[in-house]
Amino acid sequence: MHLDLIDKRLLTELQRDASQSLDSLADAVGISRNTCWRRVQRLEEEGVILRRVALLDPAKVNVALPVFIVVRTSRHAADATEQLRKAVLEIPEIVGAYRTAGEIDYILQARVPDVAAYDRLYKKLIARLEMSDVSASFVMEEIKAVTELPLDFM
Repeated sequence: MHLDLIDKRLLTELQRDASQSLDSLADAVGISRNTCWRRVQRLEEEGVILRRVALLDPAKVNVALPVFIVVRTSRHAADATEQLRKAVLEIPEIVGAYRTAGEIDYILQARVPDVAAYDRLYKKLIARLEMSDVSASFVMEEIKAVTELPLDFM
C-alpha cells in the first residue's frame, strides 16, 4: 500500500489525538475538511486505521504496575499454543502477548495494582497453562511507553 505525505501527516495527527475534530485535523494537515474526511474514510476502509480508542491513566484505574512475564513451555504443539492464546485473551490483566523466537516462547505484558494482584494472575496462569518456566519482571520506571507507530518506513 502506498501512503503519501498527506496520509502520513493524517496518521501522525490521529495517533497523537484521535478525538480532535475533523476541522482541527484538516487544519493541522493543511487540507480541506472534505478531503480530510475522504482520506480518513479510505484509511479506515483499507484497514490502516484499525480503531480509535481512549488511552487511560493506569494509576487512576488502579493498574499502575506493569509486569513482563517470560514463559517457557514444555510443549510446542498446536493445541498448547491455542490453549495459551485462549487463556491470554480471557485474562484482562494481560494487555500484551507475544510468541517469540529463541529461548523464550512467550512474553506477556500485564497491568496490575500491586504484587499481590500479580500473584493472583500467576495462579490463574499456572492453573490454565502447561509451562516449564515462568518468571516476571516488575517495572520500576516506565521510561517510554507510546502507542504511536513510526511511519518513516513507508
